[in-house]
Amino acid sequence: MRAVVVDSFGGPEKVEVVEAGTPEPGARQVRIKVEAAALNPVDAGVRAGVFGGAGKRIGLGWDVAGTVDAVGVASSWSVGDQVVALDYGMVKPLGTHAEYVVVPTDAVAKAPTTVDAVHAATLPLNALTAAQALDLLEVTPDRSLLVTGAAGAVGAYAVQLAARRGIAVTGLAREGDEEFVRSLGAGTFTSGAVAGRSFDRVLDAAVLGEPALAWVRDGGRYVGVIPQAQPASVRGVWTGAVEVSADGARLAELVRLVDDGVLTTRVAETFPLDEAAKAHARLDEGGVRGRLVLVP
Repeated sequence: MRAVVVDSFGGPEKVEVVEAGTPEPGARQVRIKVEAAALNPVDAGVRAGVFGGAGKRIGLGWDVAGTVDAVGVASSWSVGDQVVALDYGMVKPLGTHAEYVVVPTDAVAKAPTTVDAVHAATLPLNALTAAQALDLLEVTPDRSLLVTGAAGAVGAYAVQLAARRGIAVTGLAREGDEEFVRSLGAGTFTSGAVAGRSFDRVLDAAVLGEPALAWVRDGGRYVGVIPQAQPASVRGVWTGAVEVSADGARLAELVRLVDDGVLTTRVAETFPLDEAAKAHARLDEGGVRGRLVLVP
């Protein structure tokens, strides 16, 4: 099968499509025939060597939407099931940017019925990150929330999930994104510094760091989206960062919210699998609204 890998670190030119053996599922695993797989900033980080793995061939891709085509022993899935899944792992020999991928049974959820595979592939990593970040923040309707990067993939899901819970959300994004961010459920929008205001909780999806921490009230909570990269605690503010984990049951809840019209999936552009390097170059250019998606 074809798979997208890097053998050395660097820019988009390091991305290769190679022939690899088709993986076989073991106990409590399923093999998915990939129909679509999103390209995320973490893939660019892996490609650049941010997470290590020098000297190894590393497979790229975390998100997948497709069809179960083989199952291992003790799997609750059946061949032919339409599914989505998160294939967690920074340094792995194969990722979801391939024609087939093997994942644990409990990382899988039924695919949405209201969107196609390309849109479904944008859900697992970003929506799970948003949901698990809100868990860390311990958001409740009596606490105010600021989401930086509110027009981005993680930030947009976070705004929608929080607004659904009745939380007062302020979205921070570029000025041109105000209409979109408000449509997600943000009651307040800002495109610049939040002067004179503080919030009980801040989800820093834009990776602003200390400037975003300054907007948390004394004793509040700050959560970033890059593990171990959160700023140090000040003023009694708890600081942490979400490290997303595969969770099929939670993913199934998020799928239901897509089908109920609560969560909005966004695709910026699709690329054939063979043009993975071109997709990485587009990601590096910035300004992408929605996810780039590879289609085998």
